Amino acid sequence: MKQIIKEVFQAEEKVGEILKQARNKASEIRRSVEKENSEKMSEAKQKAREIIQTAVENAKKEAQNIRREKLEQAKQEKDTLLKNNQDTINNLVDHICSIIITTEYEKDKT
Repeated sequence: MKQIIKEVFQAEEKVGEILKQARNKASEIRRSVEKENSEKMSEAKQKAREIIQTAVENAKKEAQNIRREKLEQAKQEKDTLLKNNQDTINNLVDHICSIIITTEYEKDKT
């Protein structure tokens, strides 16, 4: 009977030791997984930063190109407007000059 009890205690001690080793191994695996996850998160954040930075730079370049195109378009429209209305503009300037000269003449007469 003592032998059986002794064997049961020994078996319980072995089971306890096996459980302790299993817990230690599980804890070690958990720490390893957490470290790996942390590293992967850091890498993902860095890649996200790079993607965002590239997108912002591309957006700036595109905005500059659009601005340049719109300025050129506005310049061309201005040149076309001036060219198409040159006679009207000259007549208007002549008329304004005539009014000024007439007003100055009338002023000098008085």
